[in-house]
Amino acid sequence: MRVLVVEDHVDLADSVVRVLRREGMAVDVSHDGDDAQERISVIDYDVVILDRDIPGRHGDELCAEIAADDRRTRVLMLTASGTTADRVAGLSLGADDYLPKPFAFAELVARIRALGRRAHPPAPPILVHGDLRLDPAQRVAVRGGMRLPLTTKELAVLEHLLTARGRVVSAEELLERVWDEQADPFTTTVKATINRLRSKLGQPPLIETVSREGYRI
Repeated sequence: MRVLVVEDHVDLADSVVRVLRREGMAVDVSHDGDDAQERISVIDYDVVILDRDIPGRHGDELCAEIAADDRRTRVLMLTASGTTADRVAGLSLGADDYLPKPFAFAELVARIRALGRRAHPPAPPILVHGDLRLDPAQRVAVRGGMRLPLTTKELAVLEHLLTARGRVVSAEELLERVWDEQADPFTTTVKATINRLRSKLGQPPLIETVSREGYRI
């Protein structure tokens, strides 16, 4: 899942980014509305966590633009005020969910995952292919009854390949959906992760390389 955190309080933004990356999400961060608007115009985010009161382009304006753009991007609006009037105002602008500050990180993660499911075609809570089972919420992969020792990125790559349902997924798509702006597009990060994942998945092989196109289950 690709997430943009738009929050002008740097410490809070950094904390949110750390938590979400530990959960296997690819996370970018903006500290003002103008920078956020530029990122949203070029990157297809699943969820935007949007502080309502930010410098530059106001959060209300940015939220309305996202809603009017007919994108699959979902907006979780944050605000220091949790009154009913504020919640109604935020939702009326096109926000998909609303969370007042302060909030528990566990609730934030749960709400983001729920919004992420709405941004994509419905997928079963447990992804199954043959004797392989992946529980994305619990971040547990099992094959042949044995739990696999997968890293956060390996789990995310496996989830993306399984949800593609046999479609070939390019290295560029994996880099965009699983990693974030910190990833160097000219590295062999995707190939190295696929190779480690193949090794841990065992036999018979599950991941096929399609020449000059990408990978598929």
